[in-house]
Amino acid sequence: MKRFLLFGIVILLFTGVTNAQTAGGANNFSPLPKPQAGEAVATFGGGCFWSMSEAMLELKGVNKVISGYAGGTTKNPTYDQVASKTTGHAECSQIYYDPKVISFATIARAFFFAHDPTELNRQGPDEGTEYHSIAFYRTPGEKTIILGLIKEINRSKHYPKAIVTQVVPFNIFYVAENYHQGYYRINPSSTYIMQVSKPKVLKFRKAMNAQLKPEFQK
Repeated sequence: MKRFLLFGIVILLFTGVTNAQTAGGANNFSPLPKPQAGEAVATFGGGCFWSMSEAMLELKGVNKVISGYAGGTTKNPTYDQVASKTTGHAECSQIYYDPKVISFATIARAFFFAHDPTELNRQGPDEGTEYHSIAFYRTPGEKTIILGLIKEINRSKHYPKAIVTQVVPFNIFYVAENYHQGYYRINPSSTYIMQVSKPKVLKFRKAMNAQLKPEFQK
């Protein structure tokens, strides 16, 4: 369960998420989509996947984004298992994109602006290992790009603290429950979306405005 600093917000959030679980089926999972011809895939975790998935989906060249779990050892984990902090998994977003339109480097840069990569095992009010910042690479070239961006952003002092993002080779990605998919757009009036996710997405839009799909540009 997403954690809030105020008890009243926690209660409202619990009600909203519980309703979503009941309506969408708390334990319903869909198969992981396979990349289409010419499509590339990238995987990142930066706090709650509701806002991260929305941010990545707003980029030009991104075709779809799937919320799920990666980086741990438990096979086919559920949300409750990941939230128990015993699986090693982080909430992640798997991004399917057209490399002719957007590069891996641009997506990786967007990732570093879609959350605070200097926070260790938390993002804002959300605390726990499932919220740690993690970047996966599938090739040596992708690893070089991610590490280069970390050095660049650290030198720029964009963040007051150093980036703590974990950089690891990609292994496997598990799809999250159906009710998590597209949650940001399906539940715009959710207390968590309004109070936590939307401010992050709006901040992201300012940072990546030129790379956004036209409908999200200022």
